[in-house]
This record gives sequence, structure tokens and C-alpha cells, in this order.
Amino acid sequence: MARIQYAASIMCADLANLESSMAEVEAAGVDALHVDVLDGRFSPSMPLGLETIRRMRQITTLPFDAHIMTTDNEWFVAEMLALGADSVTFHIETTLHVDRLIGLARAAGAKVGIALNPATSLALLEFVLPLVDSVCLMLINPGYATNAAEKQVPYATEKVARLRRMIDDQGLAADVQVDGRVSFATVPDLVRAGATSLVLGSTSLFAKDATLAQNRARLDECIAAGGGIR
Repeated sequence: MARIQYAASIMCADLANLESSMAEVEAAGVDALHVDVLDGRFSPSMPLGLETIRRMRQITTLPFDAHIMTTDNEWFVAEMLALGADSVTFHIETTLHVDRLIGLARAAGAKVGIALNPATSLALLEFVLPLVDSVCLMLINPGYATNAAEKQVPYATEKVARLRRMIDDQGLAADVQVDGRVSFATVPDLVRAGATSLVLGSTSLFAKDATLAQNRARLDECIAAGGGIR
């Protein structure tokens, strides 16, 4: 059974009380803080500025899993590496020189991932899959998480399963990360399909009807139901 990693989407926390929110997340026992970096152009959202992220880095020891959703990925990758991100994931749709960004991350000693929008084909990973530590599959359109009506694309689990087969067939160790409406209801099927890293937001770890500790315990049950372990 695969060990499942928890990456807490900090944009879903109380942004007016980030220090206490991060302490609560750390106490809940997650593996990393998932830090969304948006420029307002790639998608209509910009929850965290670079100076805020810089200050966050100073007050928590949790690893930073930076998800860069911008139209100038090279600049933002360099900025996040300079801020001390432990891993950087950038979108292949807006990257002209994918190998160069992978090299920048490697040179800085960081892990590196490629992100794909929901409708982006897995075929784009053909030559770079052996070079990365993870692939992040967006299961909703980036930047629209505040729209409660937005649901996972209907082919979410199928895409996860296909990526898992690609990785396994090549004997690789890359994680399959899923992001977007990763909820109590969807986690078992996502894990069963082959996801190994879950970006947790408002429909799971930060669900409003319970504490983070209670939500974490419920997530552990969902992981077990999908055949994974923590």
C-alpha cells in the first residue's frame, strides 16, 4: 500500500491570522504547506503575495510545496527558490523551457514537479516524466476554488489512473499529486486510482463543520478506505 502525503492548502486557512493558522496546521500533522503562487493573469486569483510568503517561511518549519500558476514561470520559480521553497511545481501550459526550470530547481536542491490543467494531455509528459519528483493534476480549473458550484472534472479518477500507469510502467518513483475539490467524498477513489499526494483545502482539512484535528482523523479513514496508509 502507498503512503499518502498531506499538503495543506494554506490559502484555505484564515489569511488574517496566518501565524496561528500555520501553527494549527502543523499541529494537525501534515507533510507540507501547499503554497499557491498566482499572478492574477494565469487565473483570476492572487491570494498570497511574495512578501507574505517570505514572512510565512520565517515562522514555520513545515516544508513549502510551492505551486506556481503564472504566465512568467521562470521568474516566479527563481523567487520561490530564493525564498526557500522545498519543492516547486510549475504549469507546463505556460512554460517554454521546461528542462531549464527543472534544472533551476535541481541546482537549488529543491524537488520539482510539473502541473497540468484538467484538460491538458498526459502526452506532454513524455520526455520530462523521468526528470521530476511529482506531477500535480488539477481536477478543477485553477483559481476558481471559491466557486462552490465548481466540481471535479468527470474524468478526474481516470486521468489519475492513467498517470499512475505511466509512472509504474517506466519504473519511476514520481508522486501523483491531486489538487482541486479533494474532499472526503473523493479521496477514497483518488487514492484507489493511484494518487499519493493530496492537496487539502476547504472540502477536507479546512472543512468548516469540524476542527482541523477532527478533519485530519476523518481523512485518515478516507485514506484507509481507498487502500492507502498514513
